Amino acid sequence: MQLVDIGANLTHVSFQPDLEQVIARAREAGVAQIIVTGTTVEESRTAMALARAHRGLFATAGVHPHHARDCGPQTIPALRELAKDAVAIGECGLDFNRNYSPHPDQEKWFIAQLELGLELGKPLFLHSRDAHPRFAEILKHHQVKTAVAHCFTGEREELKAYLDLGLYVGITGWICDERRGKHLVELVREIPRDRLLLETDAPYLTPRDLKPQPKARRNQPAFLPHILRAVARALGRPAEEVAAETARNATTLFGLHESGSSAAAQRPLAA
Repeated sequence: MQLVDIGANLTHVSFQPDLEQVIARAREAGVAQIIVTGTTVEESRTAMALARAHRGLFATAGVHPHHARDCGPQTIPALRELAKDAVAIGECGLDFNRNYSPHPDQEKWFIAQLELGLELGKPLFLHSRDAHPRFAEILKHHQVKTAVAHCFTGEREELKAYLDLGLYVGITGWICDERRGKHLVELVREIPRDRLLLETDAPYLTPRDLKPQPKARRNQPAFLPHILRAVARALGRPAEEVAAETARNATTLFGLHESGSSAAAQRPLAA
């Protein structure tokens, strides 16, 4: 199996001591490609550097809604420059759960990044938490279609809104949590085969049923096969089949054959 992890925060400080080993373990687990998530301008630059230095790694360029309050006149020009080597614009969106940035700031810079992605013809890597239906309203108004609803954890109404817009949907280890993610076991069956994607969102969202639990509960791309198996069980289909489809979907959405920060697209991960 050759899996694609469409969202891993490999610039996180927890990966600094052993990043090379983390990448090697992912390769050994069958994760052929990883998209490193950009969450601020600086983190996006770091993600690009990682992608240039490691075959099989790609990067996004964006500002997470948590950091919207820190955006300014240079944010979009900086992202436009970074986008030359990015496979997507984002992580961008709305987070009305933690509200680290005021809602007006979140909406302003979410829309600015949507417009940048549309201008450049880049896919969008989207974040929404407790922001439905406003999030979907903004996407519909701007006619966003080429995008992934990253780390989907919502309910049926929200999923339907995204599918109606034509979005891809990313599933994480949340589906492995019998307390919070039980509803996803049913909802994942409603995602069309050609729009399902898999991701770890490492170092966050470590699968709750993973045994043994990793030190400090740090998630990593090598755990993506565990998530794959949970999704395959929910779908009642062979894991190999789901792996092939989700990898193909990632290649289609992000253009991994042709573009990205690494010119070595489709080659195995290597330090």
